[in-house]
Amino acid sequence: MERPRRRHWDYLAGILGMVFTILVIVGVIYYWEDVEALEKFGYAGAFIISVLGGATILAPVPMTPVVFVLGAVMRPAYAPQLGPVYVGIAAGMGEAVGGMLIYMTGFAGGVFLPSPTSRFYDIYSHITKWMEKRGGVVLFILSAVINPFFYPAAIAAGAIHFGFRKYLAICLVGKTIKGITVAFAGYYGLSQLLKLLGLMAK
Repeated sequence: MERPRRRHWDYLAGILGMVFTILVIVGVIYYWEDVEALEKFGYAGAFIISVLGGATILAPVPMTPVVFVLGAVMRPAYAPQLGPVYVGIAAGMGEAVGGMLIYMTGFAGGVFLPSPTSRFYDIYSHITKWMEKRGGVVLFILSAVINPFFYPAAIAAGAIHFGFRKYLAICLVGKTIKGITVAFAGYYGLSQLLKLLGLMAK
């Protein structure tokens, strides 16, 4: 029974991912003039929104779509292909800074820790066990890919008093990898579509 249930969730996750991607692309095309305005905020904008996104424990922030779009519109004249790299670095630094708040919440045993009656408690318990055994590896993997489990891992890192400098270094590297990957997805995917639609110069 476990295997069919996993397949069901795999299919659902795949469908939701496709729907989300399509919605982002449609939104970018429909609001193209507003999207172009994001270029004015540049790399500082990528950093700031990623700080807020990295501290998602406070409020949901559309960080990934913004980094995705900035990867397409930020193109330095001397080397357009370096735009996604700079966007990804700025986003990675921002997320790492924002993630410090989540770590400190766990370190202090704050109110954002899940209670035993919470439906997230089981997830948090499992991740805490993983953090105690392979903390560095778990943090790196969860920070380098788009997933909802980095936040409980960051709280767990604080709760078990995982080394702060080590935590920050791992998150900085992992989040930068994620940021560059998302930005390049925008650079190669979204920008090509926009060129075909005549919204972006070739």
